[in-house]
Amino acid sequence: MTYTPFMPGFDQLPETLPIFPLSDAVVMPGSELPLNIFEPRYLNLVADAMSSHRMFGMMQPDPSKPDQPEAVYRTGCGGRITTYQETGDGRIELVLTGICRFDIRQEMASTRGYRLVMPDWEPYRTDFEASLTTAVEHRDRLIYLLKNYFNSTRLETDWKTVLRIPPDRLVNTLTTLLPLGSREKQAILEAISPQDRVDTLISALEMQTHESHDTPRH
Repeated sequence: MTYTPFMPGFDQLPETLPIFPLSDAVVMPGSELPLNIFEPRYLNLVADAMSSHRMFGMMQPDPSKPDQPEAVYRTGCGGRITTYQETGDGRIELVLTGICRFDIRQEMASTRGYRLVMPDWEPYRTDFEASLTTAVEHRDRLIYLLKNYFNSTRLETDWKTVLRIPPDRLVNTLTTLLPLGSREKQAILEAISPQDRVDTLISALEMQTHESHDTPRH
């Protein structure tokens, strides 16, 4: 993936990280997630992030723990605020660019309303490796399912551009932007290798489009 000179290196990632729990929303490394911030605790989060490393982590609530409304999945992705705009009605509109995934090592005490964790970045060091230039298995199947998905949802895209995007970057972008379910997004987020992420996205698209698993893979 491509990083600008403003992005931190792996060894510069923060030791503590504010988190923003939000259902059906993930950011993946190298992808961009627009956010509209209006709750006071998250306005505090953004203000504190802007005054330090400009980073916070996107997490999804864990639906498998209905008796624990504050429970989140263990894995999220840290992103950097790359676009920031204050509005006249007290909101902040921003774009969060994904940097690196992490596991929650420990939750810390916080006095500003938002939650703060100690992230473990190490399992996802590969997020800093360059995009794959070689084909992954089942890429043709992925493109086939994407075309069916876009047709069924009446979404439009530039297929010439899509076909030029390296597979790992394509999967990361689609995971961030497509309206997949929270469990599907989380499964892709937690998949370590690019091949695993491709296969997990394929499974999610098959469920979304009710495609038969009998279609040959190439």
